Amino acid sequence: MTDAEDSPLYVTALAKGLSVLTAFGPSQPAMNLLELAEATGLNKSTIQRSVFTLEAMGYLAREGNSKRYRLTVKSLEFGTGYLQTSELIERASPYLHELNRQCQESCNLLEPSGTEMVYVSRFTSHKQITIHVPIGHRLPMYCTAAGRAYLAALPAEEAAETVAQSRLIAFTPRTIVDPAQILDTLGRTRREGFALVAEEIYVGDIAVGACIVNAEGHPLGSINISVPFSRWRPEDVASELAPQVVNAARAISSAAKGLKPPGAARSKSQ
Repeated sequence: MTDAEDSPLYVTALAKGLSVLTAFGPSQPAMNLLELAEATGLNKSTIQRSVFTLEAMGYLAREGNSKRYRLTVKSLEFGTGYLQTSELIERASPYLHELNRQCQESCNLLEPSGTEMVYVSRFTSHKQITIHVPIGHRLPMYCTAAGRAYLAALPAEEAAETVAQSRLIAFTPRTIVDPAQILDTLGRTRREGFALVAEEIYVGDIAVGACIVNAEGHPLGSINISVPFSRWRPEDVASELAPQVVNAARAISSAAKGLKPPGAARSKSQ
């Protein structure tokens, strides 16, 4: 139990309801009560009450005539509210759009959440797209260009702590999962101003990322360009696209210099 959960202000029922909503994902798009109990760690009685309430409010619905539940389109209200009110998204969008227009490849804005980066804005490639990455999609920091760019902008001890707290999985044969090697890549990122990752998260994908910082140098998020091996080689990405990403990140940093990192953005509770 965290200190927050000990507080008389903490609403346990609300926390449990939110845990039900966040239990759904690509691997579990529909679940029955037993599956929801297993996914959330809540008992069946609590799940029944939470699901009944969420269904009555329109956030969950039964899948046909079955006993399985799915999120409804109304659940989008939570995410779109953030997208419509984020100052970083608003200030970054013109520069991200211009970057996309220049390189004609997929350009993305990601923000930190725990040990992951979350896609919050995306301008897709003008060419064929092989990987679908929706807004809200989460990827680990340790093996992605945007994540390493963000980690490299943190104080070294904080970056090392985040890597230590990460679940280090080899998504491909090229994924670096050794903590010491990951920290070595952060040193190179600090020196060069960008992170370059080739096939560490998706086979056939290359990404280059740079961090956005405020006036105090605190990282707010990262931008990246993602391209396929069918059109690019890593060395060409480094020489041609990396300077564009760095320049765009600097422009966004200037526009966002007065912003503060959200206190909950890097919650360690995940």
